[in-house]
Amino acid sequence: MTEQAAPARETPAVVWADMRAGNARFVAGEPHHPNQDVERRHLLAAAQTPRAALFGCADSRLAAEIIFDQGLGDLFVVRNAGQVASDSAIASLEYAVAALDVPLIIVLAHDACGAVRAAIDSTTLESPELPSGIWQLIAKIVPAARTVLRENDGVDPRELDAEDVGIAHLRNTIDDILASSRLIADAVAAGRLGIVGANYRLSEGTAVPHVTVGIAD
Repeated sequence: MTEQAAPARETPAVVWADMRAGNARFVAGEPHHPNQDVERRHLLAAAQTPRAALFGCADSRLAAEIIFDQGLGDLFVVRNAGQVASDSAIASLEYAVAALDVPLIIVLAHDACGAVRAAIDSTTLESPELPSGIWQLIAKIVPAARTVLRENDGVDPRELDAEDVGIAHLRNTIDDILASSRLIADAVAAGRLGIVGANYRLSEGTAVPHVTVGIAD
């Protein structure tokens, strides 16, 4: 009996192109709902082979598999409020890269993010005291708020566009992941892994890329 060769490993660019195609179907209201049947469930019972890892905000409106029209076993999903690069989030992404061999990490932010707004509000003198757990979470978003404040000198923090701060934080998050994980940084440098930072537009349903690392044209 002849052994079958293992399927060729997908490149980061190919996987991202497919994710964008799935998002386009979702936006158009024409999703395929792939890999959501009983056969797929049984196939995955023994092992998982996700095509990408997605690190996103925990907001209930960011259902990753729906947004990208994927199914069971297609995405390895890590989420917390404000997609803050915590130790546990980075460790989970390392597992996806090292153990599951995903070729792509998508970092997904979104507009009207409550965690981002809380970080912006915390820069005002009259900001209320936050519970310690929430403060520890949003503290990593505050640098993005301060960066946008400096770029808009003299603007009242309450008038800042939360989307601008969210995109700045998205870039910082990817920088934090690469600086904190040698494993992930080495995989990107070797061409085995790509990272895309995208912002999800709630009203449109579109995941708009703002940062790409290791994605060949």
